[in-house]
Amino acid sequence: MPRPILDETHMHPAIRSKVAGHQQDIVQAVMAAVKTNEVVVVGMGWNPFPKQACKALEATQQPYKYLEYGNYFNTWRERNALKMWTGWPTFPMVFVKGMLVGGAGELKALINSGELKKLLAQAE
Repeated sequence: MPRPILDETHMHPAIRSKVAGHQQDIVQAVMAAVKTNEVVVVGMGWNPFPKQACKALEATQQPYKYLEYGNYFNTWRERNALKMWTGWPTFPMVFVKGMLVGGAGELKALINSGELKKLLAQAE
C-alpha cells in the first residue's frame, strides 16, 4: 500500500509554497549527501541508535557519511521535516545508494544477511 501524501490540489493555493518550502534546507542537505555518497547515516546527538549504525558500518569497513542534526532538546522541527520527507519515523535514517533502508536494526539485518554488500555492488 503506498504511503498517503496529501495532494497539492487539496491544499489552498495560499499555503502551497509554505508547505513546499518548510524546512527545506535540511532536506536539501540530506538529499545532496545521499546523491554523492554510497552510504549516508542521518542521526541526532544523545541517541544511541545512530552510533550503533555507524559502528556496524565501521565493523564492515564500509565508508559512510554521517550527518547529525541536534539532539532531543533542539532542532526537532528541522528533523521533523526529514521524517515528513522520508516517512521514516525515527533516527537514524540510513540510505544506501540513494535508497532509504531504515534505521540501525534494519542496517544490521542487511549486513548480517549479506544484502548490504549486494546493494552496494549494484550498478547505478
